[in-house]
Amino acid sequence: MKQVAILVLQNALMSSMAIPLEMISAAEDIRRARTRQREKRVRSHLVGVSTTTVPLVGGLEARPQRTLRDTDRYELIIVPALWGNPRASLMRQPSTLHWLRAQHAAGAMICSVGSGSYLLAGAGLLDDRQATTHWRFFEDFAQRFPRVKLQRKRFITAEAGLYCTGSVNAARDIMLHFLEQLFDSEISSEVARHFTHELKRSHASELLGIDSQNTHHDELIIKVQEWLQSHHAQNVTIGELARRFSINQRSFNRRFRQASGLSPLQYLQDVRMKQARALLKQSNLSIAEIAYAVGYQDVSHFTGLFRRINDVTPGEYRRLVRNKLFSTRS
Repeated sequence: MKQVAILVLQNALMSSMAIPLEMISAAEDIRRARTRQREKRVRSHLVGVSTTTVPLVGGLEARPQRTLRDTDRYELIIVPALWGNPRASLMRQPSTLHWLRAQHAAGAMICSVGSGSYLLAGAGLLDDRQATTHWRFFEDFAQRFPRVKLQRKRFITAEAGLYCTGSVNAARDIMLHFLEQLFDSEISSEVARHFTHELKRSHASELLGIDSQNTHHDELIIKVQEWLQSHHAQNVTIGELARRFSINQRSFNRRFRQASGLSPLQYLQDVRMKQARALLKQSNLSIAEIAYAVGYQDVSHFTGLFRRINDVTPGEYRRLVRNKLFSTRS
């Protein structure tokens, strides 16, 4: 049986604890309904310094079921988001920091939600690694933990089994990735139907890739990116795109590049190439059909562009990935 720990910390946000618990419970219910197996595959525990009831935000309380002194080893540990000054929580948690270090050394994945990343950084686990935190604490976090590679434009980071999210909402998304590992992709997708408004083709590739152009805090540009992802096969011009979202074209170009690091056309090209690679790997469509499906009417142009970006032609890429001769770039 796999075990998951939800840390119980004073002044934690209950939502950052409840979302993982509810999603794991839903996944377990789906698995048992499909397999008719009564035994649990994953068991979740509230874990604290002691079993004494801990005050949370909003007058709520939580009582840990297990303590840090127990000898349990966990596959996944959730460090909740903290309300108020996270530095104060850090000072109160020396035993928790030691426990986190020991659990990670034993192989546990650890995920912090929002300002919970202060505990991972305080434990030294994020030194020389990528991380993020709640946007309100960027400056303080960067000054306090200069060795951490703070990613200010990302809602989710992942390195060496250490995950950080910039918000409670991002915790919901990263849980879909964890459910793929704790259960399987079908169960994760079924949970997504209940907990999210849209399905993602691959939670790992969509959320945990090294590129940061999709993870920033400009809500308008996020909407544009979502529209481009859904309409990438259409003939798109920047002028029409700017008008659709009621923004001056010059301001639109500047704002899009500032948020994503790419021009709108570069971003669209990136979306099309990712979709083309997926179709080459997973479908039997011809090269011409794939070119048309991702928005290119000229097959020669598509082939030349694909080769320039991927160093191989579409046909060569298909043969290579299907024979598993190299790891694809995404």
